Amino acid sequence: MPVFKQYTSVLARGVRAFVNLEVGFVRAGASLDFRPAEKRGEWAASRDGTLEQVRRQLANKDRELAELRAKLDGYSAGARRINPENIVWIFGDGRVGSTWLMNMVAELKGQTLWREPMLGLLFGYLYYFWADEKRYETRHFILGRHKESWLRSIRNFVLDEATTRFPDLGQDEYLVVKEPNGSIGAPLLIEALPESRMIFLVRDPRDVVASSMDAHRKGSWHYERRNMQTSLVDEQPDAFVEKRAHKYLWYVGNSKLAYDAHWGPKVLVKYEELRVDTLGTMKRIYSTLGIPVDERQLELAVKKHSWESIPEEAKGEGKFHRKATPGGWREDLTPEQIETVERITAPLLEEFYSYEGQSKSLPDQLASSRQWMRMIYGP
Repeated sequence: MPVFKQYTSVLARGVRAFVNLEVGFVRAGASLDFRPAEKRGEWAASRDGTLEQVRRQLANKDRELAELRAKLDGYSAGARRINPENIVWIFGDGRVGSTWLMNMVAELKGQTLWREPMLGLLFGYLYYFWADEKRYETRHFILGRHKESWLRSIRNFVLDEATTRFPDLGQDEYLVVKEPNGSIGAPLLIEALPESRMIFLVRDPRDVVASSMDAHRKGSWHYERRNMQTSLVDEQPDAFVEKRAHKYLWYVGNSKLAYDAHWGPKVLVKYEELRVDTLGTMKRIYSTLGIPVDERQLELAVKKHSWESIPEEAKGEGKFHRKATPGGWREDLTPEQIETVERITAPLLEEFYSYEGQSKSLPDQLASSRQWMRMIYGP
């Protein structure tokens, strides 16, 4: 006499409803009342009574579901999802100036910041690092076949989570997503939300590696923040340089692939340009993206977060604000470390920094880097 239970959950913007429906198969004339026979009423012996009870139960459940659907439909009709055209991604890598850019954006009206949700890391790390050609082809791998389907799922996930976290975002306001450490997944996010806007922030990889080395040394701001016990920079500096250069290639390289493929509003920004002409570069960003901005507010934001406005005690070696001097890598890295960074990131150096060394195409270099990373860290 098996009985199947189904729990129905209906979701809509923070509302969850549950309906419990039990269905079973019984012999003709058998009761659905599972109490001891001596405690059952006269009704339990009646087959007609049993069928009538089932009909009443089903009718009641139908009414409950209809009422819930009507309430939720009315609730959802008043709910407004974030407009994907008003999402602005900041892609690149860590230590390229995204925090500085974010702090200036935070001063401007009509813009809300989503600070490093790691959306790109969630999907991109699985897709680009752990997956291989065999997994892509199988029907079982979640990000394999049926790309149209799972891209739609990524889109809905991003929009639903953004709407849940920022329910008060105005219809004409923008959600700026600072995602440097999720930039490995930039191509997937941009493909899933092609209407969104994109800031591609680039910095010389040699300066990025030098800045990262300083941040990871024992006693530095990053070392203390992460409560690290050992430092690869102190123990194996050359190994750290190689690893960090591969990370830059992956994150900035994937950001470039996303930028090249994106047909929506987008802008390429070099850290070096932002440093030399901050106000002019910020104006260009907003003009290119088609986002209105109050120029007086922008001027005040640039001044407030300029290098000169940072207290001297908050700047220097081991601090979050270290040099802000493009080209400082020449004093920070050994010749061997410079060669390592240039060899690994050559396609990007050639594209953005007039590097004249030999290099593979970006896709080929990314494939080689992926092979190296998987060999070091496992499949």
